[in-house]
This record gives sequence, C-alpha cells and structure tokens, in this order.
Amino acid sequence: MKDFKNKVAVITGGASGVGRSLAFALGRRGAKIAVGDVDASAMQQLTSDLAAENIPAIVEHCDVTSLDSLNALADAATEKLGGLDLVFANAGIGAGETGAMWDYSEKDWQWCLNVNVWGVINSIRAFMPRLVAAGKEAHFVVTGSGNGAYIILPDAPIYTASKATVHAITENLHYQCQAGQLPVKVSALFPGPHVVDTGLFNSGRVRPEALQKDVQGNESGINSVDDMKKMAAEYGIELQTTHPDEVAAMAIRGLEQDAFWLLETTEDTDAKIRARAEMILNRTTPVPAMVG
Repeated sequence: MKDFKNKVAVITGGASGVGRSLAFALGRRGAKIAVGDVDASAMQQLTSDLAAENIPAIVEHCDVTSLDSLNALADAATEKLGGLDLVFANAGIGAGETGAMWDYSEKDWQWCLNVNVWGVINSIRAFMPRLVAAGKEAHFVVTGSGNGAYIILPDAPIYTASKATVHAITENLHYQCQAGQLPVKVSALFPGPHVVDTGLFNSGRVRPEALQKDVQGNESGINSVDDMKKMAAEYGIELQTTHPDEVAAMAIRGLEQDAFWLLETTEDTDAKIRARAEMILNRTTPVPAMVG
C-alpha cells in the first residue's frame, strides 16, 4: 500500500504506546483513524490530540475480549469514516508474573490470554469477513513479540505463551489469504528492536475488576520501563529502549512494501534467533536467552 490518503485505519489498543504512534503516523499521511481502547483517560487525551492536528478520527471504547465490542468498532469505522482499509490488531497487555509458573494466579493466565490471544482471534472474526467481502486492497496487521515468536525469554511465561500463539495465528492467516488469492495482505508487527517504551509494564491500570488480585502492581516489581532499566543496571546492563514512534515509522515502511515481517533486529537478536534454530536442528539442550 503506497498511498494512505483517505484510507480508513482501525487500531485496537490505539490510545497509547505503539497504537497511538500508528494513529498519528497514518493520520499525518492522510488516513482516517478509528481507535478502540479501554483506557478512558488515554482515549480522552488521544481524542484531543488528534483533533489538534485535524486528523479525521473516532475514538471508541472497545474491549477486544468481546466479539460484540469489536463488531461495534467495525460498524462505527464503516459508518462514520466510510469503510475499512487497514486493521491493526494491536491491543495487548503484560500480566506482570514472576517466579515459578505453577504458582501463578489463574487470573493472570485468564487476563493475558483473553486480551493477547482472544483479542486477536476476535479481531480476525470481526474484521476479516468485511475486508474480504470488500474485494479491494487491504491490510491486516497483528502486533506480536519476538519473545514467543522467535526466541523464548523465561521471565514472563504467560506473556511469552500468548505471543507464541499470536504469531502462529498470524502466520496461518497469512497463508490462508495467500491460498485464497485474497486482496488482504497480512503482516506481523514486532515492536523493537529494543524494549519499547510503552505502558505495557503498567497494564494493571486497565485490568478488569473480575480479574483483580490482592497484589497491587506487578509481582515482578517492574511497573515501567524505568523500573526495568534500574533492575538491569543492578546487573551491570545498560538497557536500550525504542520509542513507539520509531516502531510506527518502521511499520509504515514495511506496509509500503507489502511486507509480512514488520521487524527490525539487532546483531544480538539475530544471533539469538540463529542460536535457537541451531539448537533445534542439533537437538541440543535449551539454555535461556537474556534480554539485550
């Protein structure tokens, strides 16, 4: 997709982080933006900020764990903005788990899998039939994570499991669109190449009441990227970060090339991917990768 002017882009989880950056990056290229989110304060701020730049947009409450909610977002985008051209299944959370996985709260598993996995499944069910029926060039983009898709970082097993599943779903969706010779292009977006400075570590701010726990904040003690930097510094590691705007710019460059992999890596990440592939091919015992 070379030209985004007057295209309608739907972004779930779009009120903050990478989703917010995508909204502005696409809006500044002439796209009309439909954002779905559950964070009321971030939604209010985004509405004001998009209006300040005269970007045509709607910002709707949308819970990706509900198919009905996503269908309502799809209807709103179609009725108020005139159609659907790009869909970003971007909503995601981190459960903040730490320690032995057999001790994790069932509520952490439910919350993370409901949002990260069922959110993608529901997005596919809500939007893909509409994109296919329109019969025109369109993109469906799923935000994943290298942690799960191509390497395994052992410190957040629930999140890792969710993103491994998400990538399997994304790649299969891509194959099905290819097999059906559909006009819908599928892309896998991997925020990076470093830890992205978003509110993922503070996901508890949008945790549903039914899945609340007695623990306030993340059990890992990491509730922000700054917390993660401080913890890394204690081990002599200078943690590098990536701004969400950089991720959005990378994603748009890839979409302009109809790329499946919206991905930037470092030499260290590439080495870890090769090491994992060689470990599988050589049947060697896995050892954990470390955050670089």
